[in-house]
Amino acid sequence: MKEGILLCGHGTRKTAGVDEFKKLVEILKDRYKDNYEVDYGFLEFNHPLYEASVERLYSKGIRKIYALPVILFAGSHAKNDIPYELNTIQSYYPDLEIKMASPIGVNSFVLDLAKKRIEETELNLSPLDRKETCLVVVGRGTTDPDANSDVTKLMGMLWEGMGFGFATTAFSGTAYPSVEQSLAMVEKLGFKRTIVIPFFFFTGILLDRIYAALEEKNSLSSQEFIYTAPFGTDELMLKAFDSRLEQAINGEGNMNCQLCKYRRQIIGFEDEVGKEQIGHHLNVKGVLYEEDEKVGEKKNSIGSQFKKLLGI
Repeated sequence: MKEGILLCGHGTRKTAGVDEFKKLVEILKDRYKDNYEVDYGFLEFNHPLYEASVERLYSKGIRKIYALPVILFAGSHAKNDIPYELNTIQSYYPDLEIKMASPIGVNSFVLDLAKKRIEETELNLSPLDRKETCLVVVGRGTTDPDANSDVTKLMGMLWEGMGFGFATTAFSGTAYPSVEQSLAMVEKLGFKRTIVIPFFFFTGILLDRIYAALEEKNSLSSQEFIYTAPFGTDELMLKAFDSRLEQAINGEGNMNCQLCKYRRQIIGFEDEVGKEQIGHHLNVKGVLYEEDEKVGEKKNSIGSQFKKLLGI
């Protein structure tokens, strides 16, 4: 019997970001079509929700699903929200097994892809010794120091491996320093050029804010601030998904429990130990309605059109 793959997206208010996510879905559908039925869902904002996607797979006879988080680092979404949703959904089907893979995390594919994006950007710039260039790696930023430290680790490896004069991190939300704070600190170092690489899959509200901050900095500074493209659907990222799928199949999709604030007393987060695993996105699940993605409902019906008009 064919097995299933559920691509677990986060969701975005930006239509272009949803379109890019769906492009990844189509690529992975084709990549895995011989052995797997591939579907997708979103944690918040967009449809289909994970529940609807699992319903689709189940209706096709799928009884084992490998859930692949389309998330780079193991913050609260990967540790709490997605497992909570999947465990709840699995309880509805006594004969269904859902095995969740680890998020992409720190691996050689991400490192090589970051190097590729930086080198692609440098090709369009005037020649400059990397020792005169600063690198800023921008992560999403979470309340989980384990996930934030993964961004910092990859930054350090890029710094040493590519020979930049200096490198540091920034975060687009929640964690310190913000993009604006990091750029202000970097500017004081006096490097002729700063290359900023966002560790994001696709475009979205947060990526737009990062680029806007860089455009503003460029307009006010005598130094050069350059940004790269996000990771997208590059073959190196697809190989990272291959690796995570293989780990899930073999039961090796483990997270870093030794430095997880929910399992160990981490400095500054002692009150998080043993916290209940619950979802935090119930108030924004599917609020941006995509009627055509709802399971079992006719497309473009009068009811469908009425809901679209009301925005529900």
